[in-house]
Amino acid sequence: MSEETEEMSFLGHLEVLRWTLVRSSLAIIAFGMVAFMMKDFIFNSILLAPKDPQFFTYRFLCTVSKSFGTEGFCIDEIPFIVQSRTMAGQFSAHIWTSIAFGFVMAFPYIIWEVWKFIKPALYEAEKKSAKSFIIITSFLFFLGILFGYYVITPLSINFLGSYRVAEEVKNNFDLSSYTGLLKASCLSSGFIFELPVIIYFLTKMGLVTPEFLRTYRKYALVLVLILAAVITPPDIISQVIVAIPMIILYEVSIKISKFIIEKQKKEEEKSLVKK
Repeated sequence: MSEETEEMSFLGHLEVLRWTLVRSSLAIIAFGMVAFMMKDFIFNSILLAPKDPQFFTYRFLCTVSKSFGTEGFCIDEIPFIVQSRTMAGQFSAHIWTSIAFGFVMAFPYIIWEVWKFIKPALYEAEKKSAKSFIIITSFLFFLGILFGYYVITPLSINFLGSYRVAEEVKNNFDLSSYTGLLKASCLSSGFIFELPVIIYFLTKMGLVTPEFLRTYRKYALVLVLILAAVITPPDIISQVIVAIPMIILYEVSIKISKFIIEKQKKEEEKSLVKK
């Protein structure tokens, strides 16, 4: 292949990538516009819901604590108000929140665009699993979003909203700070739940093996606990609640890596028999 052909091939890939990004961005904007028009539902029923003591998570934790003969997890109020202290604060929060919702709703389409971009580098058998890849990746992402919304966010809001260094200091949080915490908790959780998919591709590329994952399991456990401490309030119960699904995801990733390695070995054995 000539140098000019290689250069054209490289430029061709860049052009495909550019249009992939353009179409993905347009999808985010389109869904973002839908979210923008659903302002009342998104803010009142979704974003501000974890501030209500009657939120599902608080009621569930209260029921669990009562079953153990205590009301330690029952709360009557979350003593803070959400305010906007800048002229464009509410409008800015509306815009960026709509974009975040647009990204979440457009995620399956974005994954489909990514799949189309990497498709030429895949084997024929792998190309046929496009539907499974999109479904599994989207499912894990949305599962992570729900975990962030119903677990990480309520724990963080309850702890930080009730925490005081002195009675004279009142908690009046800015709208951007409140929505930023919620978006960060949900999106980071959504991406963390993609660990099995990431391990799948790293194993396919030969960068990760199940032996490697098992060997460094104790270090991974430490990293999980550190990550749980970063994205949750500084109390042991919250950190354990968040760490458990991460550990499960890591163990599932080991099983996936093992399955891929065994499958590759069988394919190699079949090819040797044919020769």
